[in-house]
Amino acid sequence: MAGKRPFGNPVPVSDLATQILDPVLRKRAGMSIGLVQSWEEIAGPRLASRSRPEKIQWPRRMHEDDPFEPAVLVIACEGMAALHLQHETGEIINRVNAFLGFNAIGRIRIVQKPVTVDKGRLKPSIRPLTAAEKVKLSGTVGMIEDDGLRASLERLGATILGQKKI
Repeated sequence: MAGKRPFGNPVPVSDLATQILDPVLRKRAGMSIGLVQSWEEIAGPRLASRSRPEKIQWPRRMHEDDPFEPAVLVIACEGMAALHLQHETGEIINRVNAFLGFNAIGRIRIVQKPVTVDKGRLKPSIRPLTAAEKVKLSGTVGMIEDDGLRASLERLGATILGQKKI
């Protein structure tokens, strides 16, 4: 059955997605999803937020006995990240090769294009509490002796009540 291990334990969706996406990514871009997922560790948080690996271009081999030639890693980045990436090219090549386990990458080609960044969830707008809601909230947390805890719970309650529609 799909999604089940031999012992009946459920499989995380990320594992299933990796099993589906990895062959497609290997065929189209010549790299594994592990490289994309580990990009922040390889490039560092400063560059990873403004860049991403696009594909690995392997050189064509005319015959099977041709010597191995390292590939070109194509990295998409935006604006000034290209300059920073260019200065750290040697270090990134070494880190990618260490990640892959052999000297697969010989050079990096930088392509400037917009890179979508996960901005996370947007904060919901919180409406101001009515006088009745404020009285009810302070009455609810008023019995708590610790001032810090009472203030924290009051802020939490105000946030929860402020998200509800009137």
